Amino acid sequence: MSFAQRLKEAQAFCEARLMRAADGPDEIHAAMRYALTGGKRLRGFLVLESARLHGVSAGAPVEAAAATEALHAYSLVHDDLPCMDDDDLRRGRPTVHVKWDEATAVLVGDALQTLAFGLLADPVCHPDAGVRCRLIAGLAEASGARGMVLGQAQDIAAETAETPLALDGIEALQANKTGALIVWSATAGAHLADADPDPMRRYADALGRAFQIADDILDVEGTAEEVGKAVGKDQGAGKATFVSLLGLDGAKARARDLVEEACAALDPFGSDAETLRHCARFVVSRDR
Repeated sequence: MSFAQRLKEAQAFCEARLMRAADGPDEIHAAMRYALTGGKRLRGFLVLESARLHGVSAGAPVEAAAATEALHAYSLVHDDLPCMDDDDLRRGRPTVHVKWDEATAVLVGDALQTLAFGLLADPVCHPDAGVRCRLIAGLAEASGARGMVLGQAQDIAAETAETPLALDGIEALQANKTGALIVWSATAGAHLADADPDPMRRYADALGRAFQIADDILDVEGTAEEVGKAVGKDQGAGKATFVSLLGLDGAKARARDLVEEACAALDPFGSDAETLRHCARFVVSRDR
């Protein structure tokens, strides 16, 4: 099965599980389903593909894949709020606080975050409670004040800092804001199989950095219609980015180098990891 087919399959698995998890008759559940709809499902794909690579059956990893997508969706709903990034468009549609209101958006984000941990706590995810606890603890660290939340705080602070961040500062910020959840997703399959997560961690670290550079490039070269959200905001705000520091050509070259680094990390898996190599190449060639 090709990368495109596996990605489409992962999207379908995640979508179906998330819609069941967010089923309900009230406005909160309706807004949750709205926030969960669409997107590349890259993080869910990484969970499912790393599980496949480690010989874990396709059924149980769907819980972990849905969990990381729910967590990611929560972060987007909150990041879009006026008090944060103040965005009106996400995935080509009005953001949750625009379609409903700010209070609903806050509550939807809260509900999606707790949904993620509920999915991981379910024995369907893994029969061993110890494995489930490791997944839960890892996601809590990746998404909390030592991971994604820290990265968002660093990003907000950078907007008003007198001195723009240097390259190492941007890399540290993005390793927290974007990279930590990508690393958790890519290593989840190894944890489900009780295998060594280090090769997948090295792969995901390079992948996450390439992903963010690609985002910075899209912010310069893309359109709102292509990307599904506002573009040019970082440049307009005078924020330091990989593009502003490395130049457009330099950023593209750095992204290509990181793709090669990600692919090399998969050498222990041989040809079985070819789909994940295609994923790394996709990250820097996508249009959103």
